[in-house]
Amino acid sequence: MKSAIQDYLLYLAWVVALVATLGSLYFSEIKGFVPCEFCWYQRILMYPLSLILGIAAYSGERKIKKYVLPLSITGMIVSTYHYMMQKIPGFAPLSPCTDGVPCNAQYINWFGFVTIPFLALIAFTAITVLMIMVRCKGRG
Repeated sequence: MKSAIQDYLLYLAWVVALVATLGSLYFSEIKGFVPCEFCWYQRILMYPLSLILGIAAYSGERKIKKYVLPLSITGMIVSTYHYMMQKIPGFAPLSPCTDGVPCNAQYINWFGFVTIPFLALIAFTAITVLMIMVRCKGRG
C-alpha cells in the first residue's frame, strides 16, 4: 500500500501545481482580476513548478526535491506575507506595492478568509508536504 501511494505523490504534486497555475490564469484572464506585485511573485514561483513536476512525474524522477522545495517553501513565505497584508491592517503599510493594484486588495473572500494568496499558500504547502513525502529509490 505504501509503495502504491509513493508512486503517485509526484503526480499529485504536479496536479496541485497545475491547478494553481490554471487557477491564477483563470482569475486574471477570464475573471479580469489584475494581479498585484506579490501575486506576480507567487506566479513566478508556481509556474515553473508545473513544468518541473510534470516532467519529473512523467519520467519518474524522484530526486527532484532539491529543485522543487526551494521554490515551494519560498512561495509559502511570500503567500503568507501577502495573506497577512490582506487580513492584518498593520502589514499593509509595509507593502512595496505602490503602482497599480494594491497588494491588500481582496478580489475574493470566500467564507471570510479564503483569498487568492490563501489559495496559493495552500497549494505551496501541499506541494511542500508531498515532496517531503517522496522517497528516493534505494532509501527506506
